[in-house]
Amino acid sequence: MNNVQRVARAVEAYYDSKDADEFYLHIWGGEDIHIGLYESAADTITDASRRIVAAMADRIIMPLDETHVVLDIGSGFGGAARYLAKRVGCRVVCLNISGVENERNRTTNCERGVDHLISVLHGAFENIPADDASIDLVWSQDAILHSADRDRVIAEVSRVLKPGGEFVFTDPLQVDGSPPNVLRAVYDRILLDSLASLSFYRATTLRHGLAEVSIELMPCQLLKHYVAVQAQLKARYQEMIDVASREYVDRMLVGLQNWVEAAELGYLDWGIMHFQKR
Repeated sequence: MNNVQRVARAVEAYYDSKDADEFYLHIWGGEDIHIGLYESAADTITDASRRIVAAMADRIIMPLDETHVVLDIGSGFGGAARYLAKRVGCRVVCLNISGVENERNRTTNCERGVDHLISVLHGAFENIPADDASIDLVWSQDAILHSADRDRVIAEVSRVLKPGGEFVFTDPLQVDGSPPNVLRAVYDRILLDSLASLSFYRATTLRHGLAEVSIELMPCQLLKHYVAVQAQLKARYQEMIDVASREYVDRMLVGLQNWVEAAELGYLDWGIMHFQKR
């Protein structure tokens, strides 16, 4: 087993665990498990998480309709897929490594009446199960950070996109020029030794035939989100240790604090990145 496979297995095992499933379902938002956009102190994690989905969708150039196919890589519980399917009636393929999340995705799609528009595939985004030039839009939210070969992920995205197809995504970033090992505690949580940086994504997308459309960095939103998640977990601590292990919850609180501190020191970035296949 190579390192990419080893990391993928570890990510799969983590998100398939009861502890992680309960945490992301009850604390992180349930519908969408990614960083959100906060406009006021009154915003809930769920509100902010849904707002970023809408903001990303608003950046899409092509007039999406029922003839288009969207691929969501690292789709989690499928909230973005359901939003897009309901908004424009497009077909969405969810590719995700967690079988537990995928089953919840399928169940929710049936309950919401959009299962005819959304297919859910189990797999890794280093090897996308799609034909060359078969996808109109690739979408991803805070998922590529989990890959041990992000270059391969971008190459795969480029391969499956049609000419003129779009790639819209978010991902936590390490700030270019950060001191060595300053993010070690952050890296340990994702079982890797780095995050991608903006310069990495710009260089890698260019090399794989993707042209930059727009990049909007919002590090303050990453900080707000991790502060909000940490506060929610602390407030619901007793409730959560009834459904997840105390060890997991305590470890998660430490991990969240590491991300908060790194963001406060200015070593983490995040935003919406938008590219187009040439």
